[in-house]
Amino acid sequence: MKAMVFTGLGRSLECRDILVPSPSREQVLVKVMACAVCRTDLHVVDGELPKPKLPLILGHEIVGEVVIVGAEVTGLRAGDRVGIPWLGWTCGTCEYCLSGRENLCDAAKFTGYTLNGGYAEYTVADSRFCFPLSRDMDPVSASPWLCAGLIGYRSLVKAGEGRRLGLYGFGAAAHIILQVARHQGREVCAFTRAGDTAAQEFARELGAVWAGGSNDSPPFELDAAIIFAPVGALVPLALRSLRKGGVVVCGGIHMSDIPAFPYADLWGERSIVSVANLTRRDGLEFLAMAPAVPVRTETHAFPLEAANEALANLREGRLRGAAVLVP
Repeated sequence: MKAMVFTGLGRSLECRDILVPSPSREQVLVKVMACAVCRTDLHVVDGELPKPKLPLILGHEIVGEVVIVGAEVTGLRAGDRVGIPWLGWTCGTCEYCLSGRENLCDAAKFTGYTLNGGYAEYTVADSRFCFPLSRDMDPVSASPWLCAGLIGYRSLVKAGEGRRLGLYGFGAAAHIILQVARHQGREVCAFTRAGDTAAQEFARELGAVWAGGSNDSPPFELDAAIIFAPVGALVPLALRSLRKGGVVVCGGIHMSDIPAFPYADLWGERSIVSVANLTRRDGLEFLAMAPAVPVRTETHAFPLEAANEALANLREGRLRGAAVLVP
């Protein structure tokens, strides 16, 4: 099979022919139909996440078709459509796993980081961490749901039920979660890079009541803000836009350092929380909700061999919505 392989040398991936792996007893071999490109992939390539598996096949927003099932696999069979997310395996026995917080498992393994992922024609995954998908779903459109959607949904839940919501960083996750928030009857303000009028117009097209630069003040105080951009300097800005009792949710796996800010910006029972990974329950809830909204993703398809181009476009902010690799 062909795969785009990251070796840790430089910041580019190499297209290689490698052997198709055989699934173990609880795994499935999946033919990749689409794999969305996530900012976390950039964090791995740029060395911002420590100790990735090397050599590594990136990609954790995978839609594919089961080809072979291991001897102990239940609930899946050859020909089934599945989604493969970031969370690829947990121990199942630690206090986090046993208390419904498997996203915090210290032994967890992650697709496209400590496990090989979907920048390939085929991939192997633990069947217990795959999500069954309808064959009616378009693979390209559905692939960003597997991380941008799932992490965005977990962030939205952490934000609480406040009616007025701010989204900082208007990329793949924000353009999905804005649609969910509007479906829930919330008013959404979108914050982009200063001067990015195209992203601001995109947000308004999707139902944002206001869109502006990250340094701008929204037209009203926010009940909650979700920060998707990996920029620590946005945290104090978001805090200043909150009403008392509001929450800032940091939705990324990596963020630059948060600068010092006066205690007065936090006072009034405002809070800052982070989101770490996802649980399978998050996936089941979001994947049941998304078609009912319905969530419509804006995507740009690239051939597998153009993975470096897709990553460069993401790094430079040239994408509206999400990039998707199609083998």
